[in-house]
Amino acid sequence: MTAVYEAQARCEDIWETLLDSMLRIRYFENEVKALFGSGLVRGSTHLCQGQEATVVGACSRLRPGDMMASTYRGHGAVLATGASPTAAFAEILGRDPGLCGGKGGSMHFTDLTHGAIGSNAIVGAHLPIAVGAAFGAQHLKSGAVSLAFTGDGSTNIGAFHEALNLAGIWKLPVVIVIENNHYGEYSPLAATTPISALVDRAKSYGIRGEVVDGNDVLAVRNVVGEAFDRARDGNGPTLIEADTYRFEGHSRSDPGKYRPPGELESWLARDPIERFADLLKEREIAGTEIVEAHRQQVGAEIAAALQAAKAAPEPQPERLYEDVIG
Repeated sequence: MTAVYEAQARCEDIWETLLDSMLRIRYFENEVKALFGSGLVRGSTHLCQGQEATVVGACSRLRPGDMMASTYRGHGAVLATGASPTAAFAEILGRDPGLCGGKGGSMHFTDLTHGAIGSNAIVGAHLPIAVGAAFGAQHLKSGAVSLAFTGDGSTNIGAFHEALNLAGIWKLPVVIVIENNHYGEYSPLAATTPISALVDRAKSYGIRGEVVDGNDVLAVRNVVGEAFDRARDGNGPTLIEADTYRFEGHSRSDPGKYRPPGELESWLARDPIERFADLLKEREIAGTEIVEAHRQQVGAEIAAALQAAKAAPEPQPERLYEDVIG
C-alpha cells in the first residue's frame, strides 16, 4: 500500500473523530470569548482558535495510561483528550462541577481521568512535570508516553532546556510539541529568538526533532504517531515544531494590532477545520451536507454544555481548603 493510500485509509477510519474534536474546540472557544465579553469569566482567557489541528492530531495518538500536559492556552488540548465540555465550561465559570471544582479557572484545566495532568499558568513550568511523568512511566515499565504542548515563547525559558536535557540524558518516553504560533504574547518570534527553526533546539540535547504543518491534522497525527512509537520502543524523546497560528490576540485584553496587514487573513485562508473539510470532499469521504451535519451536531452539543454549566451551583464555602497541600 502506497503512503498516499495508507494516509487515506487512516483518514477514512478516524475522520469523524478528528473533525468533531476540532469543531468542539472551535465552538467552545467562541463561547468562552462571548462569556468573557459578558463579564462572566473571572480573570483572563487565552484562546486557541486556529490551532485546533495541532492538539487534535497529537492527542488522537494518546492511549489509556498516557499523560498530557499543556500551557495556559490549554482548553483545546484538554478537550482533545476527551474531557467534558460541560465540566470545562463550569471550570471557567467557577462552578462546582468544573474540572477542578471551579477553583482552577481557565489556565488550570486538569482531567486525570483522561490523562490531562494539568495546564499551567507559568510559562514552561509544565514541561518538567511532563518529563517527570515520563520518568515514572519508564521506571514502572508501563509503556506509557508523556505528551506536552508548549508555545514558541517557552523555548527561551530555563525549564524548557532543563526538561529537554533530562529527557535526552535518560531517553525518556516524552514527546514535546511546540505550538509555534509565531508570537510570544505580543512579540514576534524574530524579536525574541535568534533562530528561526525552533526544532534546532533538539540538536543541543541529542534528541530527534521534527517539523510539521500544524494546520494539517493528518500530518500532525502521523508525525506524533511515529514519535509515540519510538518512545514506546525505548528510543527516547522527540521535539516537534508545529507551524500554526492563533486567530485571536494573546488574551482577551489584546486586539492583536501588532500583526502586520494581511497576516491574519493569510492564516484564516489556512483554517485547519476548513482544510480538513475540503480534504474530506476531495477524497469523497464526506460531502458538504455531511460536514454541515457534523457542524450542527457539535454546535448543539456545545450549546447544551454551556447551558448546563451556567445552571450548575458554585462551590460551597466549606470546600475552600479541599485539595490544598500545606
